[in-house]
Amino acid sequence: MNLTHASFAGLDLLASAVLLLDDGQLIRYINPAGENLLAVSGRAISGRTLAEVCTCSATLQGALDNGLNNNWGYTGQNIQLKRSDGEILHLNCTVTPLRPDIAGGMRLLLELQPIEHHLAATREERLIEQQQASRELIRNLAHEIKNPLGGIRGAAQLLEHELAHLSNAPSLKEYTQVIIKEADRLQDLMQRLLTPHRAMLPTTVNIHEILERVRSLLMAEFPGSLEIARDYDTSLPELVGDREQLIQAVLNIARNAAQAMHGDGQIVLRTRALRQVTLAKKRYRLALELKVIDNGPGIPEEIRERMFYPLVSGREGGSGLGLTIAQNFVQHHHGTIDCSSRPGSTVFTLRLPVEQA
Repeated sequence: MNLTHASFAGLDLLASAVLLLDDGQLIRYINPAGENLLAVSGRAISGRTLAEVCTCSATLQGALDNGLNNNWGYTGQNIQLKRSDGEILHLNCTVTPLRPDIAGGMRLLLELQPIEHHLAATREERLIEQQQASRELIRNLAHEIKNPLGGIRGAAQLLEHELAHLSNAPSLKEYTQVIIKEADRLQDLMQRLLTPHRAMLPTTVNIHEILERVRSLLMAEFPGSLEIARDYDTSLPELVGDREQLIQAVLNIARNAAQAMHGDGQIVLRTRALRQVTLAKKRYRLALELKVIDNGPGIPEEIRERMFYPLVSGREGGSGLGLTIAQNFVQHHHGTIDCSSRPGSTVFTLRLPVEQA
């Protein structure tokens, strides 16, 4: 939407959501952060009231009425607002009355900011630091363990060869095979711990081609009742990234979901465009948002805060490396990854910049 007053052009750059309402409380402007927060487009909500776009609390509606009728400003914390998709937002809200002769006919400025925004940014920064330290420790341990494993495996092979002439060789060979197979398993684990540190090979990639590759791999791995639905924004431009790293990151997340559901459930791959977003403390004009949504049992509550740490797994027999590697690859692309989970709905959200900061 175009504003009638040029002084509001800077609102497009704000990280908090801003809406401008006229004397009938009709929305005349919403900035990109507001579109992202309310999951709407400015064109679609132009000329509609906030109550028609989402479900407002009585407190917020009263603040809008008082701002319009009595010229009262308002600041409130932890105000609830329900989006059209059913998601409930907890917001800090500010209502500021405007002089219509100065503000181009606008009467109210409404600013909305998720209360968890600052807390989430602080938590993300802390987690990244902790995870980087954990990964470095694990990497050093992997280097130290890898060489002795080779010696153990070689010794087991030599022992198996020496025992071949004994009468009870078949039963003894069973023991040496256990040693060899377990050494191979640990070597594979060490290699996976070290693999994410390879250099990136950036090229121009299409996110939907990557998702289609992931989808085909999963359908082959889990034939039968696993449903993988697409919800793509086909207008998204290409981005610069490492194709194999992005495939592996998304595949690790989606495969975890399929395994948690034992191959029987639904996974949705959803893409959307984001404008004027901050990722890893940098501001980008355009980014893409990828959601991997499943209707499985959810992530156990006791590991939700640690799910991205190395060797943490909620599945019996899991290595606990899939999400660690996925997060590492996303961070290589200057993006972010987070998760919300409850029984019946787990959503991993990846945000990647489409252009340089």
